[in-house]
Amino acid sequence: MTTNATTESGRLAGKVAIITGAGSGIGRAAALRFAAEGAAVGVLDRDAATAQETAVLVADAGGRALAVRSE
Repeated sequence: MTTNATTESGRLAGKVAIITGAGSGIGRAAALRFAAEGAAVGVLDRDAATAQETAVLVADAGGRALAVRSE
């Protein structure tokens, strides 16, 4: 996904989204989309490494994210 948070509509600017299962698949796609819309994203996953990968992708796209390992 090659979205840039600064080029999207910002409908979620000033909001925080908590996405579970955000380390891969649909959860990762949701985290990237929420960030592209301006939300700060809590990236939760059972695997800390994949959560961190998603958080880096969000940051690289211009968004804000915090990776958290969670069951």
